[in-house]
Amino acid sequence: MLSALARPAGAALRRSFSTSAQNNAKVAVLGASGGIGQPLSLLLKNSPLVSRLTLYDIAHTPGVAADLSHIETRATVKGYLGPEQLPDCLKGCDVVVIPAGVPRKPGMTRDDLFNTNATIVATLTAACAQHCPEAMICIISNPDLDPARVNVPVIGGHAGKTIIPLISQCTPKVEFPQDQLTTLTGRIQEAGTEVVKAKAGAGSATLSMAYAGARFVFSLLDAMNGKEGVVECSFVKSQETDCDFSTPLLLGKKGIEKNLGIGKVSPFEEKMIAEAIPELKASIKKGEEFVKNMK
Repeated sequence: MLSALARPAGAALRRSFSTSAQNNAKVAVLGASGGIGQPLSLLLKNSPLVSRLTLYDIAHTPGVAADLSHIETRATVKGYLGPEQLPDCLKGCDVVVIPAGVPRKPGMTRDDLFNTNATIVATLTAACAQHCPEAMICIISNPDLDPARVNVPVIGGHAGKTIIPLISQCTPKVEFPQDQLTTLTGRIQEAGTEVVKAKAGAGSATLSMAYAGARFVFSLLDAMNGKEGVVECSFVKSQETDCDFSTPLLLGKKGIEKNLGIGKVSPFEEKMIAEAIPELKASIKKGEEFVKNMK
């Protein structure tokens, strides 16, 4: 799930873009050498919306950039290596995508990696605040008809029971017996763990996450370019429940135009939301305490 769409330092999303600026978007991928970062960079390089693609990581980015540069699309690509080159990677960016972090291995929970990955993201977002304060920031964290036609809002958080698929709001409309609904919901909640186990220690859900990240960036760029009715789910500060919650967002030229909220839910989903809130509150508190204690 895309866990944030925000400006650094909590500022409101207020930048307006001209059409020409948006058709020449400057996008940075931080963590571009990783399992999500490489295929994500490939997908972004393939987009006509992107004119400049800058890639950052602590290793291998010059090679990744050189490889991508042979693809005959309009975006120029350059790799930046290590903290000393991060400022140059970020300068002038319109959108920054952060898939950086350490992947899970079998037997590990997302919580096991919290301190490591939170430190990485905090360091990178601080650099964004300093070197591209006007950029939109997208942070990637772990979210039976024709799949291309199916849309199911997934709200809440990004771990276990805080992942809440609103199947009652699925388009086109679907109905399942309660036992199948419970099984399907559980599989959606554990989708990442399913991939980790299937890869048997060789990685996590990197390709599908790269696709999700690219899709979100393309939606954001379309909205910044004036397309109306662009909706994606993301975790942002909100008043939808008594804690922050991932919900569908209407995107626009200035970033978030409107939080569309949770909407009407079934009793089964209402129960899941109630059960998720205490765990989500604990996760949020942990993150807030982490920031307070950062040196």
